Amino acid sequence: MSDYHRHLLSLPAFAMWTLIASVAIVDCAAAQYCDPRFDPSCRGYPPQASPGPSWPFAPFRPREIAPPEPALRGSPVRPGPVARPIDPALAGQYASLYAQVYGEPFPIAAVRLSDVDPKYLRKSVYYPTNEPPGTIIVDAQNRFLYFVQGGGRAIRYGVGVGRQGFGWSGVATLHDKQEWPDWYPPKEMIARQPELRRQLTELQSGIGMPGGPRNPLGARAMYLWQGNKDTLYRIHGTFEPSTIGKNVSSGCIRMINQDVIDLYQRAPLGAKVWVLPSQRTPASSG
Repeated sequence: MSDYHRHLLSLPAFAMWTLIASVAIVDCAAAQYCDPRFDPSCRGYPPQASPGPSWPFAPFRPREIAPPEPALRGSPVRPGPVARPIDPALAGQYASLYAQVYGEPFPIAAVRLSDVDPKYLRKSVYYPTNEPPGTIIVDAQNRFLYFVQGGGRAIRYGVGVGRQGFGWSGVATLHDKQEWPDWYPPKEMIARQPELRRQLTELQSGIGMPGGPRNPLGARAMYLWQGNKDTLYRIHGTFEPSTIGKNVSSGCIRMINQDVIDLYQRAPLGAKVWVLPSQRTPASSG
């Protein structure tokens, strides 16, 4: 057999081994990308412990599903606007949900609904998941918090989440809940914002701000722990409803005061809290 023929016979084998090597390299890179150990950690606070298993593959992440609606014969299919105004038929219901709150030690004014994108107002939705009722799932990418009720249903709340560089994801436990909590900013935050010192006083547990209408934690706070360690992240209220649906916080999850009071009453201590990682660069808060 000539050298030319032997060269021709060797080409398929060479091509086959090249293909195998390429697939192995791509598979290895994909495995590294999807490994939860490579999730970004908060850069504003000291590194946290590994958050444990998460949903690294998008198809397996729980997601909200719109219930099927019966089609109307002869009706044309028209795409709806991205952000719809509040349905007049529901305006009264929303006004009731976000009315002034009475019986609190500090005033909580009614929410001006025009300050909040309607999609971030409280709503019962179809949200199939294998997580048990009482679980809290935070979709940081879309700025929604879901309280799982079971039977494929959940209560969806709009939230504000961490701005770029302050995001956090993982699994935690709702370790404690407090009404009108005191706020103790981490020393890293005080170093970044030294003007905060003028607003802080000596409290029972250190330098902080007492609960009240000036406190950034709002009317309620729920504290997220991993094992026996405080993550320093909270689900809390805010007196700035216009920030809901935006990336504005230093990593914590903020809610309208009326919403955080509602969640506070529903969520049990010890509940699992999943904070899903954002898969895109956070939008500016404007």
